[in-house]
Amino acid sequence: MFVDVARIHVTGGAGGAGAVAFRRERGVPRGGPSGARGGDGGDVVLVADGRLDTLLDYSYREHYRARRASHGEGGNRVGASGEDLRLPVPLGTLVRDVETGGRIGELLDEGDELVVARGGRGGRGNASFASPTHQAPREWEPGEWGEERHIELELKLIADVGLVGEPNAGKSTLLARVTAARPRVADYPFTTLTPNLGVVGLSDSRSFVMADIPGIIEGAHEGRGLGTQFLRHIERTRTLALLVSVDDADPQATYDLLREELRGHDAALAGISHCVLLTKSDLRPPDADVAVDAPESWGQFEISSVTGAGIAKVLESLWARVQIEKKALREAEEPDPLEGAATWRP
Repeated sequence: MFVDVARIHVTGGAGGAGAVAFRRERGVPRGGPSGARGGDGGDVVLVADGRLDTLLDYSYREHYRARRASHGEGGNRVGASGEDLRLPVPLGTLVRDVETGGRIGELLDEGDELVVARGGRGGRGNASFASPTHQAPREWEPGEWGEERHIELELKLIADVGLVGEPNAGKSTLLARVTAARPRVADYPFTTLTPNLGVVGLSDSRSFVMADIPGIIEGAHEGRGLGTQFLRHIERTRTLALLVSVDDADPQATYDLLREELRGHDAALAGISHCVLLTKSDLRPPDADVAVDAPESWGQFEISSVTGAGIAKVLESLWARVQIEKKALREAEEPDPLEGAATWRP
């Protein structure tokens, strides 16, 4: 079962209380205060785990609490700190505070960690209050309570290529043809009810990740169909492939609709580079010429996922485009070596 949104309540562990104690040892008269501080409570930490691809586990349980710390003891023995509670989440998980709506952070790479609820600080024992003028203090502090938060986890799949199209445009068939993924394929609309991921393998150990989302219909960005529920899964793709069937009554109108729905959901989606795949070429009459006017696309290809016609060329083109987008991203993230440098003046 695919779950891409979950709300949970997290609580950091409580800190331990400080102790009140005095040294009582043979040969050490008036040994002074020896009450130590309590330990710090454990944190609740989210950890990105590449083995997960859904938030299903968090739909069964709502409350998560880290371990509380031990109290301080005499003999200057500091209380043991509470153990952190580490919760694994899929790569691409965005975390928000439910009450404020603020973004806490996101986990994109394997091993990324995000503290969502800090444990309470341990209280000081009476040894911490000793001074030359206050040599036998009996003051102590209780441990602080851990931080509490109601958070929302939202999964946005991370893929190199996102397949976008109307229901029955051939997205799942293409994914099943070029990857080991086995999405549901049938001759009726909305056979894809959840996003699917697959790895496309090419020669020379090259590969890229392809994502197929449920079909887009008119008004998807306003809540019609399943589009608004899953359009967010293509926000992190490097490039998009817009699928238009050659047996469509009006391929140009279909392409324009897809572009408009992407723009309506998020203007940033319309800015992602894209190509056009004219699918089901095996159904096109030999003398028919099907094409769409797509000046903003970086390529237009005609394919058949059933016969395999045009597939090899498309995969090579997609891989090349993914490398271009990766290079552009790296260059954008690299700091300018001259930025902040002093300007020499004669």
